[in-house]
Amino acid sequence: MFRVAVVGLVAAVFCSIRTAAECTYPDLLTATARELQHGLDAGCFTSVDLVDAYIRRTAEVNSTVRAVVELNSEVWEIAKELDEERRKGIIRGPLHGLPILIKENIGTDDELQTNAGSYALMDAKPISDSTIAARLRKAGMIILGKTNLSQWANFRSTNSSNGWSAWGGQVIAAHVPNQDPSGSSSGSGVASDLGLAYASLGTETSGSITSPSEKSGLVGIKPTVGLTSRYLVIPVSERQDTVGPMARTVKDAALVLSAIAGQDQHDNYTLASPYKQHVPDYAQYCKEGGLKGKRIGIPRNVLALNNGPAMAPYYAAFEASIKVLKKLGAVIVEDTNFTAYANFQNSSVSETVLEADFISDLANYLSELKTNPQDVHSLADVRSFTHRFPREKWPARNTGTWDHALKVGINNTSPAFWPLYEQNLHFGGEGGVFGAIERANLDAVILPTNLGYPVSAVVGGPVVTVPMGAYPAGTHVQLSPPWNLTSVAPGVPMGLAFMGLKWSEPTLIEMAYAFEQKTQVRETLHHYIVPKAQLEHGDGGAHKHEKHKH
Repeated sequence: MFRVAVVGLVAAVFCSIRTAAECTYPDLLTATARELQHGLDAGCFTSVDLVDAYIRRTAEVNSTVRAVVELNSEVWEIAKELDEERRKGIIRGPLHGLPILIKENIGTDDELQTNAGSYALMDAKPISDSTIAARLRKAGMIILGKTNLSQWANFRSTNSSNGWSAWGGQVIAAHVPNQDPSGSSSGSGVASDLGLAYASLGTETSGSITSPSEKSGLVGIKPTVGLTSRYLVIPVSERQDTVGPMARTVKDAALVLSAIAGQDQHDNYTLASPYKQHVPDYAQYCKEGGLKGKRIGIPRNVLALNNGPAMAPYYAAFEASIKVLKKLGAVIVEDTNFTAYANFQNSSVSETVLEADFISDLANYLSELKTNPQDVHSLADVRSFTHRFPREKWPARNTGTWDHALKVGINNTSPAFWPLYEQNLHFGGEGGVFGAIERANLDAVILPTNLGYPVSAVVGGPVVTVPMGAYPAGTHVQLSPPWNLTSVAPGVPMGLAFMGLKWSEPTLIEMAYAFEQKTQVRETLHHYIVPKAQLEHGDGGAHKHEKHKH
């Protein structure tokens, strides 16, 4: 269920450059920025029309998939203003006038909630837009609303389900009934997949962009930590959190990344970025020859240590992808292993580091709120609220992660913290992704997405995931306990992860784009539920909007 309160408004009617018969109207399930901008520039439809269509699409499917928790009642006015700029010849960039949905933990200074899916932060307001939201607006994007997520970005319970929050309910992905959407950017993944907006934003600490992108057959870019600001984004860990795009094509994800990247004085991690003034135009790296001569490593020990009969279809798709990379000119380097991977798998250090960061970083975020109706100022306060507020569904959904963090009792200024963090850096650095790349002089390493992201996460490295296939007919169905969502079944998408050194997004995008263009895997994926609403032919933006409640 999502909420929207819409004020009546008549959109401006434009003089179309073309007649309705000459216009083309892209299918919003697949529409790219290029296609949408072509129609907008030609006067075939307006941004107001796009807002209309996306909201109608959301109304069709959201009671089933619960991807969107809230829509912005100001979207028509914002769209109208951007349409007026276009009419005057003012185009802010390649994303001007395109609606986007953002994850519910990304702060906005408007009527929308920023509560991480929890009643503990209901009506708690940040002091301003997050830097990310402000950059979207500057680029001319329309923040259509907020998407559902795994509550607290999957950092509360040890027995919950991907995509569940007390505020938004359970997200369901769209490729098989009752599909586990993965987490925590679950709603963003499903919303982009079903064309409920042009694209969406997610956040990742460990897998929360890449994994839900994989399960929804999307391109997800998990940027280097520090490439995108986390200011006024509800945190888990300052060392691992990052904000990135989830879109249907590599080029569309790259366009959004350029809009949100850059240094921010409010987030000192971004000051390490090599881009002092101008962020790269990441879309320029979308080249069909982007794999030619690239040295790509395969850490075979990661595959071996996660093997088993149930992995056979996943690994078969991966091996088929390697053959495609070779045909496109990549140099495949075998056995570029993660030397510390076995120890990493058996260690609890990474969880302890996240818990320590969360205790400190959450308190810092809460201290900066403009309004804090539940009067929560620490993790202990939030846990206490959760235990006594029935709609938080405790203890059915426990607070095991918080319980352990508070029991261990260290934060990221404790003397015990730094040695643990250095161990993490070894797991992902010399003993992980970075070491493998540097020893073999690689451009990237690749793995099936669900195996790739954890090692990059602990060192803040970038990952780009692209669709590589879907589980075939005859695949044994697997349910994710204890809530029995369908995690593996025929038709569930699978992803290929390109992982690199910090700030290597241009190279990763080159390779991912070349693979995507050759394989066109997303075109082969099927949905069990698809919204039917589309742009209405020939209306040129003339709509009268009535007040809706959903």
